[in-house]
Amino acid sequence: MASWGICKNANLLRSSISTLNANSYDRPSIRLICSSCTSRRLRTGLQTHQERDGQRTLFTFPGTSKKKEYQGKKLVGYSMDQMFEVVSDVEHYRDFVPFCQRSLVTLRTPDNLRAELVIGFPPVRESYVSNVKLVKPTMVRAVCTEGKLFNHLVNFWRFYPGLKGNERSCVIDFSVSFEFRSLLHSQLAHLFFNELVRQMEKAFVEEAERRFGKASVKTKLLSTSNAIQAGS
Repeated sequence: MASWGICKNANLLRSSISTLNANSYDRPSIRLICSSCTSRRLRTGLQTHQERDGQRTLFTFPGTSKKKEYQGKKLVGYSMDQMFEVVSDVEHYRDFVPFCQRSLVTLRTPDNLRAELVIGFPPVRESYVSNVKLVKPTMVRAVCTEGKLFNHLVNFWRFYPGLKGNERSCVIDFSVSFEFRSLLHSQLAHLFFNELVRQMEKAFVEEAERRFGKASVKTKLLSTSNAIQAGS
């Protein structure tokens, strides 16, 4: 897994944004997550000190939308039950899901759970509440219901039988849709959304390997749509 941390441009961005009118952004601390590739995208994607209608704006991001969506299917070398166990284990997300710093299940029934989650990039953290619908071993659907970070956030996992004759394989159909409340967060997320989703998907398969051993088959991308370009 790639090494993630505070982008080396963060201090520059913080000091620059402090010069803006306070009403231009809601001005929570700026979070920048980057690997070497996203750092390069950041440097090339930002256009600084643009003049528009007589007012200075610090950044422009071409084609930025507040709403982001992704759907992808992958064949993995673990059974439906095994992948359901990993994805539904929300209480331990803090141990293996990128950027999840805290995960506490406050209510649990056979078909539903409610969890308080904290995501962030030190020293800034944001919390939200997730309601999770469980249908073993075929579906996990998590919806953000409370929090200041998102207008909406939905993660949807579906699990189907994999290769014929190989019960230790399945097809994962994963989709995510979210919209930040903050336009600034949305603009920054535009720079690293593809990599963030890839890291999340990879984390669950790696956790399955940690729990259940080597995969029976190599992970294979079957389809992908919207913001994410094809890749394994």
